[in-house]
Amino acid sequence: MTASLYLGCTGWSLPREHWPAFAGEGTHLQRYASRFNAVEINSSFYRPHQPKTYERWAQSVPASFRFSVKMPKRITHELRLQRCETALDEFLEQCLQLGEKLGCLLVQLPPSLSYDPVAASIFFTALRQRFSGAVVLEPRHATWRDAESLLLDLHIGRVSADPPVIEMGAGWPGVHYLRLHGSPRIYYSAYGPERVKAFAQGLNLSVMAGVPTWCIFDNTASGHATADALCLLDLHSHHFQT
Repeated sequence: MTASLYLGCTGWSLPREHWPAFAGEGTHLQRYASRFNAVEINSSFYRPHQPKTYERWAQSVPASFRFSVKMPKRITHELRLQRCETALDEFLEQCLQLGEKLGCLLVQLPPSLSYDPVAASIFFTALRQRFSGAVVLEPRHATWRDAESLLLDLHIGRVSADPPVIEMGAGWPGVHYLRLHGSPRIYYSAYGPERVKAFAQGLNLSVMAGVPTWCIFDNTASGHATADALCLLDLHSHHFQT
């Protein structure tokens, strides 16, 4: 029943002090992928990437490596999930070049976007017509707690974020996705070994239950994500070796 833990950071830049823990040669992504088996591409939120860029990234990492790709703000923040089929097609035409290494799509919504059942149903149905892989949603308006049935019907997982912004249901249970933004200072604070150990316990239970499980450290502003992710990697590896 054991599933995979997809562990990594938002982006693959490595602080210089952690370089010795990774392969000494190759591109930044190749060196990053010498230890971690997943990454969350956040740059796709801000700007499109050429299909050939995604293809090159896919070819440069091991077969077991997986990418999570954040949906463009053009779709989530500007069009606000409405009348965005063309933008959705353009995005998927690009990122689907990752092939089997496209592990997940991340849909993060602006705090101002409340739950509109009709608009949400149209959008996620359109997405599902185009993409059958893992999709997770990180809403930040409390009304999205009413979206539980929609998420279950369309197999949309819900991001568990730290620090949490809103309280809502678990979403589709077929994928678990933990985004660790850093606390108390978001994007900056390190978690440290004790808090990482607490996260590891829950993640290991999810993996042992057979659920594909993601853990992405987003506390990159001061470079702490790499250290926290390496700590979790060591804990997880030790747990499944003993």
